[in-house]
Amino acid sequence: MQWLTGLLLASAELVNAQDGNTTAPFPNATYSNATSPDPATSQTPGTAFSPPYYPSPWGSGTGDWASAYERARAFVGQLTLLEKVNLTTGVGWQGGRCVGETGAIPRLGFRGLCLQDSPLGIRFTDYNSAFPAGVNVAATFDRGLAFARGEAMGQEHRGKGVDIQLGPVAGPLGRAPAGGRNWEGFSPDPALTGIMMAQTIQGIQGAGVIACAKHFIVNEQEHFRQAPEEAGYGVIINDSLSSNVDDATMHETYLWPFADAVRAGVGSIMCSYNQINNSYGCQNSHMLNYLLKGELDFQGFVLSDWQAQHSGVGSALAGMDMSMPGDVLFDTGTSYWGTNLTVAVLNGTIPEWRLDDMATRIVAAWYYVGRDQSQVPINFDSWTLDTFGYQHYVAEEAFGLINEHVDVRAEHSTLIRQIGSASTVLLKNNNSALPLTGREKFTAVFGNDAGGNPLGPNGCPDRGCDNGTLAMAWGSGTANFPYLVTPETAIQNEVVSNNGVFQSITDNFAGTQILSLASQATVAIVFVNADSGEGFINVDGNVGDRNNLTFWQGGDVLVQNVSAVCNNTILVMHTVGPVLLGNYSENPNITAILWAGLPGEQSGNSIADILYGRVNPGAKLPFTLGAAREDYGTDLLYIPNEGTGAPQVSFTEGNFIDYRAFDSANITPVYEFGFGLSYTTFSYSNLSVSKLNVSSYTPTTGVTSAAPVLGNSTNDTSQYQFPSNFSAVPLYIYPYLNSTDLEAAANDSDYGSSDSAPAGSQDGSPQPLLAAGGAPGGNPELYDVLYQVEATITNVGSIAGEEVAQLYISLGGPYDPKIVLRNFERLSIQPNSSATFHADITRRDISNWDTSAQNWDISSSPKTVYVGSSSRSLPLSGVLS
Repeated sequence: MQWLTGLLLASAELVNAQDGNTTAPFPNATYSNATSPDPATSQTPGTAFSPPYYPSPWGSGTGDWASAYERARAFVGQLTLLEKVNLTTGVGWQGGRCVGETGAIPRLGFRGLCLQDSPLGIRFTDYNSAFPAGVNVAATFDRGLAFARGEAMGQEHRGKGVDIQLGPVAGPLGRAPAGGRNWEGFSPDPALTGIMMAQTIQGIQGAGVIACAKHFIVNEQEHFRQAPEEAGYGVIINDSLSSNVDDATMHETYLWPFADAVRAGVGSIMCSYNQINNSYGCQNSHMLNYLLKGELDFQGFVLSDWQAQHSGVGSALAGMDMSMPGDVLFDTGTSYWGTNLTVAVLNGTIPEWRLDDMATRIVAAWYYVGRDQSQVPINFDSWTLDTFGYQHYVAEEAFGLINEHVDVRAEHSTLIRQIGSASTVLLKNNNSALPLTGREKFTAVFGNDAGGNPLGPNGCPDRGCDNGTLAMAWGSGTANFPYLVTPETAIQNEVVSNNGVFQSITDNFAGTQILSLASQATVAIVFVNADSGEGFINVDGNVGDRNNLTFWQGGDVLVQNVSAVCNNTILVMHTVGPVLLGNYSENPNITAILWAGLPGEQSGNSIADILYGRVNPGAKLPFTLGAAREDYGTDLLYIPNEGTGAPQVSFTEGNFIDYRAFDSANITPVYEFGFGLSYTTFSYSNLSVSKLNVSSYTPTTGVTSAAPVLGNSTNDTSQYQFPSNFSAVPLYIYPYLNSTDLEAAANDSDYGSSDSAPAGSQDGSPQPLLAAGGAPGGNPELYDVLYQVEATITNVGSIAGEEVAQLYISLGGPYDPKIVLRNFERLSIQPNSSATFHADITRRDISNWDTSAQNWDISSSPKTVYVGSSSRSLPLSGVLS
């Protein structure tokens, strides 16, 4: 039989199959046959440029921010210069108990703000939940579950005393399937990510915690994100990688979900490590001032990623509002802000209205989510789980109670289990192999991924290993498990409760034993995984980003060995994203395939619910599963391509990523974006498209008010010295001066240089509004509903199930993708019953970005709406008149 090909016991050579990369298209990151037809995406190497935009727009309190701004301005108006600086500057890495803390304002009873990872729970603590990752939430295609998860995470952060949860993630979006942190976000589709971002943000902030949308923007790979980090791996570069993106692609793909986040009222946004068009993300005035605060009218504050700040004056004038963690490099005691921000305001380089705006934005977000009503004292410590220790960990000062071990989990395990099953995608189910009954004669489970980590679920710091079942990937976007229910345990419980026979092997390389056991089994369930994470951790030669798209730990050999001798092999994949499935989709001995992603603490129970039919699968793939790595069109840069200069990654594929690339190249995927089976069957019929009577689009006009000046600080430098008899904590960042001479206090060799303040950056006079702006998320008329779509979805099977009806649009232009997702709805339908799918189509949904007009425009190209069950199964269509 051809299915016996490759039937070899695992060898040492195959153990390290994930090590090394030889297929990425160096020196580029787009395959030659995958470039966009739009000539605007082509770039001459080394010419990418980000145009300056000044001054930094000041918050206006527009929309539902009005009350928060009124209160914030009243508060900031009471502050001294030093207090404002304290509010905007972190105290330094390990200077407080959270991963990031700002200075306090004790005179007004305002404690320093606590910023804490992560997008899927609370990092570095105990008695917290470990939620499913963002990629799983995307696979549910369920707005309600996204909101509920956000709310539950917000409640847990609130209970620990956290003010700002560092999540959710829309950068990386997922340009390349091997990107290390794609799983922290949702999907490479911008509409799906934008909707899930908005729901998550509203959930978090509804619980009284400020959400932080990150990483802004085009932060699409881990390699070369920071020069010091690369030096640790023996790679010498002088600057971080530059993601080079044209204006239309930026708007139509990468900025899209951040617009949804801003429209949802997100309180903070984190600027990223990378450069964008050769300007660092945290001092890129075009990205922060023009796009984010100007066009999207963002009312919250911009904070730096940890060590992503590369200048003091430059970052402040370019639109950054908070420095995290405050020091230039961890535990150095030096800061671009702190003392230097005080100096820059006093010498006039940074106008006081800019500092006022920074402080106002921070305090406005605090009021906007109700922190004044919901804040509790910080009751944990990020640096140790010991009950007693130092309040200032790195300085070893202020010993006392630091961990109160507050249990904030409530009943969130039920929600976690629900999301885990609701996000499990059934890809193959030959002859109704699933669901199982639990009464199979002999159940065998195989794979390292089925069992536990021998070191314990939290045995590897920040989950930086691939031991045992993969329920969470690695890096700062993690949380400690309170427990981890493994698939092995859950399936054993199921079988034993029915007095069945159950055996398992969790050593992928026990070849002889695997073949023996698999040949006896009535059903063999094989668990495999593929891991990735953040670039500060190297796992088996994978420096954050994956080196390839294969299964880890010899997973392919395991699958081949089991399926060669068991004709009822079920494959379960816990992966961070796309993997190469070889011939598994066609192998008759592999009767079912499921993608379970990164389901969190209830992993085993969630997959058992699906396997044994307690839950009918309804999830859909949030990405494409292709037959070859090259099919995706985009890849990562693994080797610097500019010597020691900033590596250059040009996004010459434009908008054509994931399914859009497959469609453009007419490549058939193994399983397409949006695909997912059920234990029942659905049919689609009765499409109706109603055009609404809506006025034509009106560009925003007018000017802003002048920049509010909320203080008038004295220039008497003697007023800003360290207080007498003050005992400074070592390495802690303070706003005080150590000299009455500003140049001496700054201790900066560039002090007084003529290029420190870009033209227009100090101008606080009224400024023209941008045509595409006017409200949070952009011009409010972009969100006018132009069409309403309905379709009938019928469950023609015999059991109840859930179906995700998906709406795609063909924009019709010569440079447009074939189709783009624009809406969806997850419907629960009883057997032999129907439900009506409802979806709105907004002006933005059918618009393209006009680079000349710097505004959105509905082209004259014909537009078609499609409705169906996946990106390649769209039985219903209609023309948008």
